[in-house]
Amino acid sequence: MNTSDIEHAMSELRLHGMHQSWQSLLETRSYQELSLLDGLKLLLDAEKLERDQRRVQRLRKAARFRYQANLEELHYKASRGLDRNTIAVLADGQYIAKGESVLISGPTGSGKSFLASALGHQACQLSYKVAYFNMHKLSHQLLLARTDGTILKMLDKIARTQLLIIDDFGLQPLEAQQRLDLLEIIEDRHRSMSTIIASQVPVASWYDVIGGQTIADAILDRLIHTSHRIELKGESMRKKL
Repeated sequence: MNTSDIEHAMSELRLHGMHQSWQSLLETRSYQELSLLDGLKLLLDAEKLERDQRRVQRLRKAARFRYQANLEELHYKASRGLDRNTIAVLADGQYIAKGESVLISGPTGSGKSFLASALGHQACQLSYKVAYFNMHKLSHQLLLARTDGTILKMLDKIARTQLLIIDDFGLQPLEAQQRLDLLEIIEDRHRSMSTIIASQVPVASWYDVIGGQTIADAILDRLIHTSHRIELKGESMRKKL
């Protein structure tokens, strides 16, 4: 078998990472300096890295983030209320493994959506399945699913998502069916799957946004007691930019 046969076999088997590494070895002739075991390990490592990168790309595409963001882009200032240690704790993804919530609040333009997106991208990097929703669009999709009879399928899909991000929560008070849907979503995820909620409404006012005393109590009880709280402050980051 010559080098062309090897490259053809790699292409047929879709060993793209291995193929690229093999071509690099041929171009630099460095394969001549490698033992069989060392060369094989190098090719396998290249294939694993390429597959890991493709998996992360698929997860990020499926999540449909609002922003292409990462934790390295965050601005840490005391006036913003963003603590570097808190982000470091969240960066390792243990809160997702434990089914804990992250509640992000702050005024318009303070960076809530960007932070939620950055945490979501980091979760994808750690191989977690993520779904990103604007609260209004989530409610609309649930309404459509209820209309066409796919509501149970949609709720099951949300329940199995390892990290659910709900952005722009609280812009409008919830209607009766919306609060029931939210209760079912939060109940399904309680202590098993993680949820990030971003809102310009302070957490202390979420009770009024949800409405319905019994349901509001049930939702907040499941969210707040296992949550990491981030309260952003200061003037709009968009204005500064």
